[in-house]
Amino acid sequence: MARLPLIDPEMTGGDIRTSFDRMPVKLNIFRMMAHAEANMIPAMRLANSILHKQKLSAANRELLILQAAQLEGGAYEWRQHVPIALGVGVTQAQIDAVERGNYDDAALAEAERALLTFGREVVENVRVGDAVFAGMRKHFSDQEIVEAIVAIGFYMMMARVTEATETDLDPAAGMAVFDGGKKRG
Repeated sequence: MARLPLIDPEMTGGDIRTSFDRMPVKLNIFRMMAHAEANMIPAMRLANSILHKQKLSAANRELLILQAAQLEGGAYEWRQHVPIALGVGVTQAQIDAVERGNYDDAALAEAERALLTFGREVVENVRVGDAVFAGMRKHFSDQEIVEAIVAIGFYMMMARVTEATETDLDPAAGMAVFDGGKKRG
């Protein structure tokens, strides 16, 4: 049971109501975020830009989101993003490697290993060592590196929102939410 009541989308108004009306699935994470009225719409816009407008590939983005969820204990984000990861081409073997924290797994290509090693340092240390940063630069553009950091940071925040409030887990919505955001993007 969530520590705070979930906002009823039918009881909202203005931009928040419009945002809820556009959602194909009114997930509990959005219903919890609605408590932060001034932040919900900007946060959803940022989420949508991460999911649909970044140069970083969808598969790499989902690997980072799953990594952030795994490292941060974000059960909600993990549940919602495993089906999305599969839907954008991440394999179950790659998901399993992320879940185990095994970034040397044979299921991961060299670029994915560099990405996940970088992601772990961003989450755990904030500062990234020179060798890890050089490994990232070998495979990713400056834009993709900064986008990776933004994606990691956003999903760390979402894990904190859902875990601190004990937001009730929804069934995985999978590609329905992802595709709904794509239409708005």
